[in-house]
Amino acid sequence: MNRFDYVRPTTVAEAIAAAAQPGAAFLAAGTNLLDLMKGGIARPERLVDITHIAGLDAIERLPDGSTRIGAMVRNAELAHDPDFAARYPSVAEALLSGASAQLRNAATVGGNLMQETRCRYFYDTASACNRRVPGSGCDALEGENRAHAVLGWSESCIATHPSDLCVPLVALDTIVELEGPDGRREVPLAEFHRLPGTTPEQRTVRRPGEIILAVRLPAEAAAFSGHSRYLKVRERTSYAFAVVSAAAGLAMDGERIRAARIALGGVAAKPWRCEAAEAELVGQVPGREAFERAAKAALAGATPSGDNAYKIELARRIVIRALQLASAGTPDRLPALPASPFAPVPAGAHHV
Repeated sequence: MNRFDYVRPTTVAEAIAAAAQPGAAFLAAGTNLLDLMKGGIARPERLVDITHIAGLDAIERLPDGSTRIGAMVRNAELAHDPDFAARYPSVAEALLSGASAQLRNAATVGGNLMQETRCRYFYDTASACNRRVPGSGCDALEGENRAHAVLGWSESCIATHPSDLCVPLVALDTIVELEGPDGRREVPLAEFHRLPGTTPEQRTVRRPGEIILAVRLPAEAAAFSGHSRYLKVRERTSYAFAVVSAAAGLAMDGERIRAARIALGGVAAKPWRCEAAEAELVGQVPGREAFERAAKAALAGATPSGDNAYKIELARRIVIRALQLASAGTPDRLPALPASPFAPVPAGAHHV
């Protein structure tokens, strides 16, 4: 690990000023950043510890019905907040399916947005990786890439974004609140993470010195609370990163779907919102045929990036399964293993 300065501001303004120095990085729980530093992948010259800034750790119901979650709210705290879990159950399920209880107790919402890919070539400093060293190449293109992207990838990078939390947040039109040297601004989470293109080292639209203050779920997102699920396929039935995941939410008008929300994880360098699939479901009666059409639309632009063609069919099936579970209704209690594809579909679900 290289030598670095350590700064502990007590206000947002002090943090922004401290992070204005080139090579500075914000430190929250450090569950990802410290590992990157130990491996020589990240080499910040200054760590700006934001854990002592008041006001970043609140969960607030705002007057307009939206919910604001401070960047320093711990994943476990958010998942176990009764009011939040009732309004946004797919988000709670995603949180509880990610990492171990120890990590959820430490990891933060803002840090979750900023976590790095788990591509093995990114973590291997002996490998070529444009994301880590721009212009060096991408060894994953011709390497072991069965876990890599099938949507939005480029010849420069085929890595995927690892977050569980971000998948339902993207589906529910979450807004990211930022503050930096040029003041405050808001960015839809769907636009916060960037696709690789020719500049995969530019992971997000966050500007130098900007700090994530909070994320905000709109009041309309609660309309999906009665029919909302998160589903995750992983290499082992434990706290592993997703091979493919899906968040699904349905707002019903009698027997028909009034609105739908679908997003995929593990398939691209960012959480992938499936708006064409959502449109397929509007006005439909929940059922296998409607869900298959939606799944086909969700993966319409998918192409293998190597030895991962199976991911396309897997993602289609996970979309169908997530919609089946959502149409059956949000359970009163989450399953013992949240987001498991092996959880039974409750009686009355539309499936075959």
